[in-house]
Amino acid sequence: MIITGKYPQLRLRRNRKREWSRRLTSENNLSVNDLILPIFIIDGKNKKIPIKSMPGVYRYTLDKLNSVVQSAINLGIPMIALFPFTKNHIRNSLGTESLNPNNLICKACRQIKKKFKYKIGIMCDVALDPYTSHGHDGIYNNNDVENDETIKILVDQSLNQALAGCDVLAPSDMMDGRVGKIRKALDVNGFKHVQILSYAVKYASGYYGPFREAVGSKNFLKGNKKTYQMDFKNSDEALREVALDIKEGADMVIIKPGLPYLDIIQKIKTNFKIPVIAYQVSGEYSMITNSIQKNIFKKDVIIETLISFKRSGANAIITYFADRIAKEL
Repeated sequence: MIITGKYPQLRLRRNRKREWSRRLTSENNLSVNDLILPIFIIDGKNKKIPIKSMPGVYRYTLDKLNSVVQSAINLGIPMIALFPFTKNHIRNSLGTESLNPNNLICKACRQIKKKFKYKIGIMCDVALDPYTSHGHDGIYNNNDVENDETIKILVDQSLNQALAGCDVLAPSDMMDGRVGKIRKALDVNGFKHVQILSYAVKYASGYYGPFREAVGSKNFLKGNKKTYQMDFKNSDEALREVALDIKEGADMVIIKPGLPYLDIIQKIKTNFKIPVIAYQVSGEYSMITNSIQKNIFKKDVIIETLISFKRSGANAIITYFADRIAKEL
């Protein structure tokens, strides 16, 4: 780094003195184009159910969904991410509800596409944990998830969602080789334009608890996911994961969680120059909402946090604040 000049001739505060100057010299900015809104959906009619551990976030029945999507479109949010709350009696060890063409996700995709066409993108997770009776992301045997057998189901799940109208498939399972298998299946079956946003770097984190409540898997999980999600002590391993997923056909990658892994976001962006999405996960959301005064929306705190993702190199952020912060932007 070369610095020319010195105090008092050089005064860095001059550029900070006026609001217009701060805007002119800002290195990173946040816009509505940077936001992806997660939406939780549930069976039933005329329901908007609050999620206790995530104040301000709700589960919606399908008859309430169009108004939520319309609001996101009006705000200019480019994409929504759909997550289902699956009833207990539909869950089983193989997560076969994920293959049901009339499951919640598929019905939601068809409904949104019929109403809104391509006014907003639809992202769907490819993983089995919302559908399994054991809470894991694949076929669970002997305290571990079977990689290759799980991929076979994930491929079918991907095709099921693509057929329903999903624009962006997001494999969040962390199985080795699944991106390549999904890409091949999509291309062979006429879905070559469906994008893959891979959860290439998903850490075995303690920040996921509120999300598991939101999708109903919290009380089902047996053991932990450390044999397939990444060790949070590692960073070089993230480079290997992303390199493999790019080679297999990923169009974009997700780093999850977000805030504790800003160094990983920067490392991935610097090394690969691929679109990087940060996921501000449920635990991060809950910490922020619980740390501020009740019923006060602290936009400055939230924007400061979201800008940190942009500063580290993220192209966009999946955040539960998306709809509320979009109004402020």
